[in-house]
Amino acid sequence: MHQPSSRPRTTVFALPDHLSAKADPALIARDERHLAAIADCLEGTVADLTARLETTRKAPGGEGQAALERDIEIRRLSGRLRMLRRFGLDLCLGHIVAEGEDEPLYVGRLGLTDSEGRRLLVDWRSPAAEPFFAATHAHPMGLESRRRYRWSDGRVTDYWDEVFTEGGLAGHAASLDDQSAFLATLGSSRTERMRDVLGTIQADQDAIIRSGSRGALVVDGGPGTGKTVVALHRTAHLLYSDPRLGHRRGGVLFVGPHAPYLAYVSDVLPSLGEEGVQTCTLRDLVPEGATARPESDPEVARLKATVDMVRAVEAAVGIYEEPPTEGMEVDTPWADVWVSADDWAEAFRAPSPGTPHNEARDEVWDELLTILVDKLGLDEDDDGPTAEEVRRELARSTELREALVRAWPMLEPTDLVADLWTVRAYLRHCAPWLSSDQVERLLRPDAQAWTDADLPILDAARQRLGDPEASRRRHRDEAALAAEREQMSRVVDELIAADDSELLLMTTLRENDMQNSLVDTSVLASADPDLLAGPFAHVVVDEAQELTDAEWQMLLLRCPSRSFTVVGDRAQARHGFTESWEERLSRVGFDQVALASLSINYRTPAEVMAEAEPVIRAALPDANVPTSVRETGVPVVRGSQAELDTIVRTWLDAHDEGIVCVISADGNAGDALASPRVRSLTPELAKGLEFDLVVLVDPASYGAGIEGAVDRYVAMTRATQQLVVLMP
Repeated sequence: MHQPSSRPRTTVFALPDHLSAKADPALIARDERHLAAIADCLEGTVADLTARLETTRKAPGGEGQAALERDIEIRRLSGRLRMLRRFGLDLCLGHIVAEGEDEPLYVGRLGLTDSEGRRLLVDWRSPAAEPFFAATHAHPMGLESRRRYRWSDGRVTDYWDEVFTEGGLAGHAASLDDQSAFLATLGSSRTERMRDVLGTIQADQDAIIRSGSRGALVVDGGPGTGKTVVALHRTAHLLYSDPRLGHRRGGVLFVGPHAPYLAYVSDVLPSLGEEGVQTCTLRDLVPEGATARPESDPEVARLKATVDMVRAVEAAVGIYEEPPTEGMEVDTPWADVWVSADDWAEAFRAPSPGTPHNEARDEVWDELLTILVDKLGLDEDDDGPTAEEVRRELARSTELREALVRAWPMLEPTDLVADLWTVRAYLRHCAPWLSSDQVERLLRPDAQAWTDADLPILDAARQRLGDPEASRRRHRDEAALAAEREQMSRVVDELIAADDSELLLMTTLRENDMQNSLVDTSVLASADPDLLAGPFAHVVVDEAQELTDAEWQMLLLRCPSRSFTVVGDRAQARHGFTESWEERLSRVGFDQVALASLSINYRTPAEVMAEAEPVIRAALPDANVPTSVRETGVPVVRGSQAELDTIVRTWLDAHDEGIVCVISADGNAGDALASPRVRSLTPELAKGLEFDLVVLVDPASYGAGIEGAVDRYVAMTRATQQLVVLMP
């Protein structure tokens, strides 16, 4: 067992001179002792975990469940080690003191207990930690006081106390500053990655984070209300608190609007102790998404965005699952057997509902052979062939197999969907609700010139058909294993023939279990698993107001439980959002929808919101525009596009930290990109992100109507410090 370090310890607190009053030992001595104990425990825990990880890695891999359990344990130990090494003492967020209690309860990013069983940190997701986030002066939840830390390079550089009772005021005067921890964090400079704000989660946000996982919970709020923060923290909380969502039960899928957004939020869940969550955009769910271009025809996009068009895939597949209507005779060495239309129909009913088309054909084939063997009426006691011998003989019938292939062919999803857009009669049959003009509108000369509107239909086809290679791999594997067993049988025969021992030990090799263990399974083909195929236990969707009905089907296919966190703002829907969330989600397939609204803008300064609000209200008078809690005293600047480089360079020279974003219709900022602290994005790609300085270049060029207004509103509200608007 690791022994605590005996080296001299420096103080954990590194408070600047202007906060010298907070360095009073009466205020921090207890924290010093407790944080020192945490440091010792961390050192020992890291050493112990490192040793256990090394031992586990060196242990025999085993097979089957044993191998799986070993891999899971390696991932668990590795993840906890990464977390501990990454944060160190910063794991501690602060402490709470309950009324009538002498000892504080320290809250951390994860739980920590020393070798004597003393609880040093409680996990932020545990019920005991809830008052740290949820207590307010109106509802103190039994607290006397709460302390939050600010960390930098492993040292506490500031802390704030909130006191909820008169008795708690004593001794806190120097550190009492209600809400200052929260506001100080909001005012700090932005970086390339979103920070987790675990130490400053507000009560309204915490209530959403700790809500249950059943059904769909919509987190609705305007810019800067912390929707994404809430969604990410809720994800971590659900994985901790709900055993139904663990990685062995499907885990969690997090869907963002675009790749820059995923890069921006990629650090948050690992910082909260969760590394196994799959993250993607909708395009990532389909191989063709990488190269699909935007759909240029709005009417085509509208027609393909419906649930009905996604369901047309079922009708398209059904054409290829029609049993033969005429019988046929199959020759065998023992007797001819008649395959009637009823036999075909019975075999075609064999696959269970939901079985992918390409996988189901093997089930149809197996059932057909069973039916024909039964029709032959074998009597194995009369020296006749065995049922297995007859099945093998029937399986050799080229005529029988070709009849099946014609009636139930293997299908590629791209071919199936391409036929919809090129074969007029096929599209009419599969989508009979379309008018003649609409059918003509959907037809195109290049069938596989995929657009983003095709992706949900391609995904539905891929899910419905399954992998056409799976059956081929299975047959190759069966042939390879049969060859291996035959080879092993010959080897066993030779070993037994050469065995002259008294006990004839080699005869034990005839036992099935022994022969199976000798077969070399490395000859089997392997395919990389599709980590985004699902099913998932829970799905989180950010910027969900942009999803079409067809795109929702992509996600519902991957989460049969319908357990979702849906994050969005109806006022930020580029193509309009006239329904309620409940109406939209019920229409696409949800049966249980709850709504949680956030109305406080924690990010965008009031000066910026005063300029942004009229922009969105001109197009959407009932837009849910949040109220800002911050004022920076920095006005919105207006100028000429010719000033772009000067404005960006001047700001960079005046600020050692922070990120600038230049937002233009084409996402090209020109020479202003000379610094790694400058981003250049379109309004659409800026969605969900935040920057210290935002420069809008010719916002009138973003477009007209609702789409243009939303793009301008979104672009303006990315600013956390200052907004500059430049015109031609």
